[in-house]
Amino acid sequence: MKARVTIMLKAGVLDVQGEAVRHALGTLGFAGVQGVRQGKVIELDLAATDAVAAEAEVKAMCEKLLANTVIESYRVEIL
Repeated sequence: MKARVTIMLKAGVLDVQGEAVRHALGTLGFAGVQGVRQGKVIELDLAATDAVAAEAEVKAMCEKLLANTVIESYRVEIL
């Protein structure tokens, strides 16, 4: 079973990397980009066979390691 975790900065947290990308895109001539939020995607191969148990396990991984829940939010997809 596979899982995909998408991690983004929470709304209201300054995204310095996203702002740098937005600025660079403007410099390259892509003037229509008004904002960029940069995040990360983590794909996991799991031994679990039960989707509900796998999702709970991945959420625990996010809470303990994969996401800084003070400033980041995450979304788990079981594929």
